[in-house]
Amino acid sequence: MKKFLKDTNTFSLVLLLVMVCLADQGESQTCSRSFFSTMIQLIPCRPAVVSFSPIGPSQACCQAVRTLGQPCLCFLVNGPPIYGFDRSMVLQLPEKCIVNFEPCNIGK
Repeated sequence: MKKFLKDTNTFSLVLLLVMVCLADQGESQTCSRSFFSTMIQLIPCRPAVVSFSPIGPSQACCQAVRTLGQPCLCFLVNGPPIYGFDRSMVLQLPEKCIVNFEPCNIGK
């Protein structure tokens, strides 16, 4: 019985450590800003992200994209609709600004 309890405790400790490590990895992939704050940060990009806009992103817009980072950009794209922000145009900002971001998982 003692051996069983010792093995169970060891297993529980290992499981807990694995869960903590996984939780830390997940947190590094989340946006630490609110939805509203993220949206405000991208105001310089508005002319470049309205539907069918021929205007490219400005230097201020690209700096905002770099500052926000991929997790916040994806957070914004997956959030509620924003009047005047075309999601597909927002998704093109990293490429147009020459920022190396992983693609966003839409709807997740």
